[in-house]
Amino acid sequence: MALGEFELIERLFRRPQDAQRGRVALGGGDDCALLTVQPGEQWAVSTDTLVEGRHFLSTVDPQALGHKALAVNLSDLAACGAQPQVCTLNLTLPRADLAWLEAFAAGFHALADAHGLVLAGGDTTGGPLSITVTVMGTVPQGAALLRSGAREGDDLWVSHPLGEGIGDARLALEVFRGGTGLDREGFDAVRRRMERPEPRVALGLALRGLAHAAIDLSDGLVGDLGHVLRASGVGAQLWWSALPRSPRVAAQPAVLQREALLGGGDDYELLLAAAAEDRAEMAARAARCGVGLSRIGRVVAGAGLQVFDDEAAGASGAAAWPAKALPVGFDHFLGPERAGPDA
Repeated sequence: MALGEFELIERLFRRPQDAQRGRVALGGGDDCALLTVQPGEQWAVSTDTLVEGRHFLSTVDPQALGHKALAVNLSDLAACGAQPQVCTLNLTLPRADLAWLEAFAAGFHALADAHGLVLAGGDTTGGPLSITVTVMGTVPQGAALLRSGAREGDDLWVSHPLGEGIGDARLALEVFRGGTGLDREGFDAVRRRMERPEPRVALGLALRGLAHAAIDLSDGLVGDLGHVLRASGVGAQLWWSALPRSPRVAAQPAVLQREALLGGGDDYELLLAAAAEDRAEMAARAARCGVGLSRIGRVVAGAGLQVFDDEAAGASGAAAWPAKALPVGFDHFLGPERAGPDA
């Protein structure tokens, strides 16, 4: 069935109920969307583009892709402690495949509805498949979590699913590339983590006013922590034994574990810095959100990152891991490919 651009938008992405939620005075269909802004609030805005072969496999389920396209942006709002409000969606499509688009829209709208997010407009055009989402959220004036707030003596924390850890998405990529193997149950689990990440919006909101700094893990723990350290003008220690990992990651050879836990991207968990005296409250708030939260290191004076086997080694003056043992994070122009064997 042939589907034109404007029919596509009207049929799949215009949702009349969105205009009734009080945030959108005028949605898609005009030259601009008109948004209602409340006094005393700041708007947090983030944009991400996903490109076929670079960020996702050509074989990905379109419903999962719709979910992930929005999830990676919601993860940015979570890292700022912002309440999701409005988004826009730009689709570049090689063709208007109705079945594919219906599945994509279902995944996108389901996650948007779960977070009370309004789709205010966007654009469609023809070309190689890519998806650009812009999300906007609100946060009280001056209350946003930033990368620049980490302080010497702070604990470092990372979120993760209860009973699981980080690194599963990177492990899924390695399975796709043929670098390791998993049984069907294990593969399904890591593939879900890669293709259907759960943005930690509730946790970001809960830790606003308590955490000093935050960033979402999109490009790997080492790389993303480096952004926090540079923005805050501090250094850090990480403790290898404290990094939370699933049984699937824990069963891998040491080299692949290091890559998955330290260098792997696509976790979309939160990395946080908070005062040591607030450990109990950090754990309690995460528990109320139903999210695991592990203390994985500390912020120190100086610059740069050191990795030790455990907390005791970091405190004793033992030698840190050599820098060559630390994988680099993902970079769109310099880093390793993310999508898989057909990238």
